[in-house]
Amino acid sequence: MGTPEFAVPTLKALHGSSNDVLAVATKPDRPKGRGRRLVASPVKQAASAFGYPVLQPVKVKESWFLNRIIGLNPDLFVVVAYGQILPGSVLAIPRVGAINIHASLLPKYRGPAPIQWAIINGDKETGVTTMWMDEGMDTGDILLTAKVLIGPDETSGTLHNQLAETGAGVLIDTLERLKQGHLAGTPQDKSKATYAPFLKKEDGCIDWTKDANFLDAFVRGMNPWPGAFTFLFGKRLKIFKAKDLQKGTREKPGIVLDGFPGDLGVATGRGVLALKEVQLESGKRLDVEEFLRGCPVPPGTILG
Repeated sequence: MGTPEFAVPTLKALHGSSNDVLAVATKPDRPKGRGRRLVASPVKQAASAFGYPVLQPVKVKESWFLNRIIGLNPDLFVVVAYGQILPGSVLAIPRVGAINIHASLLPKYRGPAPIQWAIINGDKETGVTTMWMDEGMDTGDILLTAKVLIGPDETSGTLHNQLAETGAGVLIDTLERLKQGHLAGTPQDKSKATYAPFLKKEDGCIDWTKDANFLDAFVRGMNPWPGAFTFLFGKRLKIFKAKDLQKGTREKPGIVLDGFPGDLGVATGRGVLALKEVQLESGKRLDVEEFLRGCPVPPGTILG
């Protein structure tokens, strides 16, 4: 069971393993673009290419779906970013149980946006966890984990891809060790649990009173979704890349500073943030030097 790109490497790994995939469940096709054309999820596209039966219930409690998966008599569910909560009645169907891959080192960052929050919070490492599913939100017993370092230029997009590939390998390792009887679940330490809430588009709005180091990580954590932004000349300015210059300033947060030729240095609550790659509303995504050639931004301009 899975839906977005994050789940595709796991499906590919299962396809290339000795495990039998009986069917793939994913969310229904969704309208996309100006023409609102129905588009299949990345998992459906991969599953169809492999020739697997694809099941797309709107709700997992739909009787046709339950009857179909009961009829398949599965040993195990593998669930990766499926997008629906599985109730106990569904989790009880597979003979062995249901395994989930989560993109964090649980119990840290339970919830829907663990990759973004790990970067926004300035973590130096994160990872993936395989766990037995229960009815809670990422609360099941841990099977295996794998750590992944977060580099200084890491974005949510690059980390997403790395964790998706790592998760696929950890899942196959988990299945092999379960078959050999060498793996048991370990309960999570609830006292160390944190939550990574879902991010909305408006959450990407930059608060210039934060310090430059935080905003450097914030921009990377918001890239590609939901995207960091501020306002310039009354228009939305998307920021894809920025850098903490580790320079002090006493200017008002959000003001464009003098003394950064070819750059867009902005005062923050503490330090200076250089905007490196931007896109003004209705414009192209450009590196800042090219952007400034077509849209000069005088020192003293206030962003936000």
